[in-house]
Amino acid sequence: MGLSHLDLAIIAAYLVGITLFGIRFRKKQRTLRDYFLAGRDIPWWAISLSIVAAETSTLTIISIPGLAYNTNLTFLQVVMGYVVGRILISFVLLPHYFKGDLYTAYELIEKRFGPNLRTLTSGLFLLTRAAAEGVRVYAVSIVVSIALGTGQLTSIAIITVLTLIYTFEGGLAAVIWTDVVQTAIYVGGTIVGVFTLLHFVPGGWAHIQQIAAAGDKFQVLDFTATFWKPYTFWAGLLGGSFFTLASHGTDQLIVQRLLAARGYKQSATALISSGVIVLLQFALFLTVGVMLFAYYLSPSKTFGTPDRIYPTFIVSRMPHGISGLLIAAILAAAMSNLSAALNSLSSSTMLDFYFRLRPETDEHRRLRISRVATVFWACVLFVLAILCLHRIPSVVEVGLQIASIAYGALLGVFLLGVLTRRATESGAMVGMLLGFCAEVYLWQFTHVPWTWWVMIGTTVTFVVGYAISRFAGAPRIQER
Repeated sequence: MGLSHLDLAIIAAYLVGITLFGIRFRKKQRTLRDYFLAGRDIPWWAISLSIVAAETSTLTIISIPGLAYNTNLTFLQVVMGYVVGRILISFVLLPHYFKGDLYTAYELIEKRFGPNLRTLTSGLFLLTRAAAEGVRVYAVSIVVSIALGTGQLTSIAIITVLTLIYTFEGGLAAVIWTDVVQTAIYVGGTIVGVFTLLHFVPGGWAHIQQIAAAGDKFQVLDFTATFWKPYTFWAGLLGGSFFTLASHGTDQLIVQRLLAARGYKQSATALISSGVIVLLQFALFLTVGVMLFAYYLSPSKTFGTPDRIYPTFIVSRMPHGISGLLIAAILAAAMSNLSAALNSLSSSTMLDFYFRLRPETDEHRRLRISRVATVFWACVLFVLAILCLHRIPSVVEVGLQIASIAYGALLGVFLLGVLTRRATESGAMVGMLLGFCAEVYLWQFTHVPWTWWVMIGTTVTFVVGYAISRFAGAPRIQER
């Protein structure tokens, strides 16, 4: 059926409207505290929705339904681990972030260990976050190229430029408040998609249940005692918990939002409530995949890759107006995730590297250079997304895998810092390097599911780092 002029008008209205909405926050950006932490005056509920938006990219919306189409609902076991991980962060890591006037997660590492390890951890964040975001930006091109008929290169450029405009101008405040709007759009759009699917499937929900039950699509829990399946209860709960401990406790993308809260209690409330929202959200996306299976009743290879199933349905089967709304919803998720990445990459680059070398830089110049860094990272992500073209089979799993290979090493270092007093900078650095190497080995040379990588990398980093610190006979270190 394709998109109508009405659909295109809805998409254009969204793109222009959200960009103008973000630009209006420029006038509030006078200092780095304003630009990177939104003046630490954001209410908990807005931070909660922003966290959800930051971890919900286009690959989530298009790949998770494709995953359920091919399998079932067992991915929810990983999301249950996400909730447990958030609770642990609130007690283990979050209090340490509010002991000082911190701007990045890696300042905590310098306070505990020293500047060299701060450089190493923030550098690892920059490299792996950029790589993972390149995959996410590439995922945008799948949707836009199907919807608008533009080439994937043009599609990537459109979203990157528009997101850059309001992130460049409005800083973290623009990112968070546009996230709130975009979360409402993509969740609301998905709900509309569910009701439309119910109307399209003959017999409605009763028929969907019958088909899904026959295909075992409603299975959520899998207690199989195996190490080699990625989505079992044990891999999901343990793997998901460790993954979230790292992604939300040590990754500047999320920590930056937590630091923008008005205090520790509001930050913890935002973090835990976001876990509940994410659980409901993933259940919604997976349900869409099950409903699509009941509608099409054909192998996913018919569409090329599972990632193309939902966008193809929206463009070819949805009524005009609704299809435009759903494409806008997917773009909303893409832009919220991209804006979060640009602001966090810029903040870590400036605060963990540049301003440490140029501490005499005045506030006005700091703000101007930070905006330049935002442009730089937009160009980097654009190039990385282009390199992903035609090389990515399933974007959601590749994105999670890239993030996982660094998260274990980062989490192990942070736990060495907050749980032990005898770990030294040199011991932690060796442990981190070996933990990272272990995860690269798991990624490239084994068939160990990605859900276990962070836990294994964390264990290697922590055990090796602590053992070397004790073996070297270093004195007990006080936090600086």
